[in-house]
Amino acid sequence: MARSPVPDPDSWPVHHDTTLEERRADRPEPRRILARSGFGAADPLFAADLRASTDLTQAREVVASHASRLWTESTRTGSDPVDDRPLYWARLVLRSRLRAWEPSFPLSEQGHAELLHLFETASRGITDLDFPPGDRWLRVVVTGFDPFHLDTDPECSNPSGAAALDLHGWTFPVGERTAVVRAAVFPVRWSDFDAGLVEEALADQYGVADAVITLSRGRPDRFDLEVWNGVWRGGGADNLDVSRTGRAPIPGEHAPEWTRSSLPAQRIVEAVAGRHRIVANTEVTEVPAEGEAPVTRPQGPSEGSLARRGGGGDYLSNEIAYRNTLLRDRAGAKAAAGHVHLPKTSRPAEHADTLAQTRAIVATVAAEGPEATAEPEESEES
Repeated sequence: MARSPVPDPDSWPVHHDTTLEERRADRPEPRRILARSGFGAADPLFAADLRASTDLTQAREVVASHASRLWTESTRTGSDPVDDRPLYWARLVLRSRLRAWEPSFPLSEQGHAELLHLFETASRGITDLDFPPGDRWLRVVVTGFDPFHLDTDPECSNPSGAAALDLHGWTFPVGERTAVVRAAVFPVRWSDFDAGLVEEALADQYGVADAVITLSRGRPDRFDLEVWNGVWRGGGADNLDVSRTGRAPIPGEHAPEWTRSSLPAQRIVEAVAGRHRIVANTEVTEVPAEGEAPVTRPQGPSEGSLARRGGGGDYLSNEIAYRNTLLRDRAGAKAAAGHVHLPKTSRPAEHADTLAQTRAIVATVAAEGPEATAEPEESEES
C-alpha cells in the first residue's frame, strides 16, 4: 500500500513563549466556559503531575494521561447540547502550561517538542483512531475542526468539532454488519498542516477504514458535499493570525492540482432529510490550461487547469479534503472519502439539527459505500 511519509519530529513546531492562540484562553469568555464545564479543574491537576515528573518517561505518561482524559471527557455520550469549546480552551490552557514548564531534569528541545506533539495528538483523538478487529465491522473515521474567528467571537463553537465529539464511539447496524465511528478534531493552523499532521493521522486508515469523512463549518442553512478539492492555498488567516498562499506543501512525489470525493453524493442528497438543504457542490475556480486569469467552472475543473479554489474554497477545509483524498488515491484504496461543509452555526444550542443530519449523512455513507461512476448534479448555487 502506497503511503505518504509521516513527518520527522524535528518538523514539529515548538516555542517556549505562549502563542497568540494560547493567550486568548486568558480572556473572560473562555474562562467562563471552562468554569461552567468543569474543565477548569484540569489545569492545577496537570501542573501538579508535571512538577512531580522526575524523567522524560514519567513526563510522557503524565502528558498522555491528561491529554487522553480531556478527549475522553469531551466525547462521553449524553452531553446536551454537545459543546466543543471546553475541550478547545482546556487544551490551550494545558498546552501553555506544558510549554512554560521547567522540568527538574534535563530536557532537550526535541524532547519538549515530542511532549507538546503527544499532548496535541492525544487530546484531539488522533491517538484513538483504532478499531476493533474482525469482518463484522464497518469502520468510519470522521474529523472536525477547532473553533476559529475567536477575536471577533470568543465564545464561538464549531459545529464540525461538535459533530466529531458527538459521533466518536457511535455504533449502528448496517445490514448484517455494525458500523463503528472514530473521530478526531484538527487545529485551525497552517503550521500543523505544513508539518504533516493530516498524513500522520489518516495515512494508516487507508487499508483499514471503509470511509474517511472530513467536516468543517460552511455556509448558512445548507450542507455542501464538496466534490472537487484543489491544492491551492488562498491566504486566509488561521488561529495564530498566520496566512499562507500558494501550492500546499504536500509530502511525497507529484501532488496533482485536483482530487475528487468518493462519497456517494447523490445518494446522500436523495436519502437525508432535515432542516438544512444538502447540495452536491461541483463548482471550482481554476486557471485554464490555455489561460492566465482565474475562472469559475460550475461543473468541476477542466483538463490541465491549475487550482485556485476547490468546491470547499482555498482554506484549511479544502486542504484537509485534498490531503485526505490524495492519501486514498496514493493508497489505491476503495474507501469512501470526502469533505462535508456543515451549516454555519456558532453556539452549541444551535447545532442540534445539524448534528442530526450529520449522523444521517455518516449512516448513508456507511450503508452505500464509495460513489458510483455517475457524475453528481450541478449545484444550484455558487
